[in-house]
Amino acid sequence: MFKSLRESLTRTRNSVFGQIANVLGTGEIDEETWDDLEALLIQADMGVETSLALVAAMRERVKREGLYRADQLMSAIKKEMRQMLVDPPPFNLETPRLLTIVMVVGVNGSGKTTSIGKLAHYYKNKGKKVVVVAGDTFRAAAIDQLTIWSERAGVPIIAGQPGGDPGAITYDGIRASRARGSDLVLVDTAGRLHTKYNLMKELEKVHNICERSVHQAPHEVLLVLDAPTGQNALIQAAKFKESVKVTGVILTKLDSTAKGGMVFAIYHDLGLPVRFVGTGEKIQDLAPFNADQFIEGLFN
Repeated sequence: MFKSLRESLTRTRNSVFGQIANVLGTGEIDEETWDDLEALLIQADMGVETSLALVAAMRERVKREGLYRADQLMSAIKKEMRQMLVDPPPFNLETPRLLTIVMVVGVNGSGKTTSIGKLAHYYKNKGKKVVVVAGDTFRAAAIDQLTIWSERAGVPIIAGQPGGDPGAITYDGIRASRARGSDLVLVDTAGRLHTKYNLMKELEKVHNICERSVHQAPHEVLLVLDAPTGQNALIQAAKFKESVKVTGVILTKLDSTAKGGMVFAIYHDLGLPVRFVGTGEKIQDLAPFNADQFIEGLFN
């Protein structure tokens, strides 16, 4: 049985968001209430900008609804948090088509390879014919790791030699997937080159090959972010978004961090939806992100 989103939020709930009720107390709402709430949200890795925006929205709601006691804020904060997690457009992987191409990007160590294996397993279980393409040719270990995860997922992998041209591997992978009658191609990409400029140029090249190979491809570009790295991950994300038109986020290691507030910063600061969350170490521990379940899981 896979680990649920609620289970993966246990540390977050116990250490940070569980304190909100204590911070709010039962007295009247005053400036200290807002200061304490703001400090706790920042501590939860929501980021300064997002925390300030949430507190400002809360102040407006308090005026509008005539709230005056701090304990009345719990319901209000859940509503404001839910409004921050704007419902995104439909996920393009669910659209029926001859071949769906997904680029998966992110820095080394973020859980990218593991996420591809979990994603392959998830969609194979939904009846899709999945192929994995080993587009990170800059590290020999990346190809080996992806091969292990594709075997675990029970899906074929298309790989070349270490040091090969990622664009050529991607092109060959898409052609082979078409010939096999596959439904979904997951393209791994490099997470580290000598400079950020080189990395982004390489990713842009792979993106262009996907675009030329299949109509409207890549249909999704999923950025893998490591939840424990918090605000540092958002700086990385901005670069990837700029270069390869990231469409959504896979947030990994959510179960190993006490700072789930990063989810709100991803929506607010980056304008990107979280599509999946890694909820554990097993291949089945990948859950589609559900905003309502997430917020309830933070508090209850």
